[in-house]
Amino acid sequence: MTRIPLPDRSFSAFLFDMDGTILTSIKAAERVWGQWARGHGLDVEAFLPTIHGKRTEETIRALELPGVDPVREAAFITRAEIDDVAGIEAIAGASAFLASLPRGRWAIVTSAPRLLAEARIAAAGLPLPEVLVAAEDVERGKPAPDPFLLGARKLGVAPADCLVFEDTLAGLQSAASAGMASIVVTVTHAHPLETNVTAMLDYEALRVVRTATGLRVVSAQ
Repeated sequence: MTRIPLPDRSFSAFLFDMDGTILTSIKAAERVWGQWARGHGLDVEAFLPTIHGKRTEETIRALELPGVDPVREAAFITRAEIDDVAGIEAIAGASAFLASLPRGRWAIVTSAPRLLAEARIAAAGLPLPEVLVAAEDVERGKPAPDPFLLGARKLGVAPADCLVFEDTLAGLQSAASAGMASIVVTVTHAHPLETNVTAMLDYEALRVVRTATGLRVVSAQ
């Protein structure tokens, strides 16, 4: 992947995806989804890579399984995921990075339902922001721009003045459609993700500088 430099400007606010971006819940999610997939006769190994970055109901609906109610099945999976938070951990450096941000200048924008998001954030030992945009807060989830646009609106900043941290193509497409710059966090990726945005393994090589016009991300090296 071609190395793309960090954005050379300040931003009014930062918007973070959750799973795979500030915390890793892959083990927990794949335990729950794997059991569900086996129960519906799916090829678990082929199916699991498709569950990340989109809302649960949309993932199930896309399967078009006969006799399966996506709303009911999504509710079942969400309850199971709330009950299973074993192995959820913060991405390296994420806790310190988030702690360095002024309150009210950052938000979490996730495809997870609110109760699940809150459970996972707590399990990872991360702070809960003033603004949390969850699956039920928007009519259209990622890759539509709606979640990030709502996050910017709740923070009271213009979309163009937001920097997004994401880990999936659906999330990056959502941010781009919202007119926002992005950084992709790659620590949970099994394969390189071809994008035209800055790629960072985690947060240990990043720090935040407060400028006269906002917040700027710089290399900690």
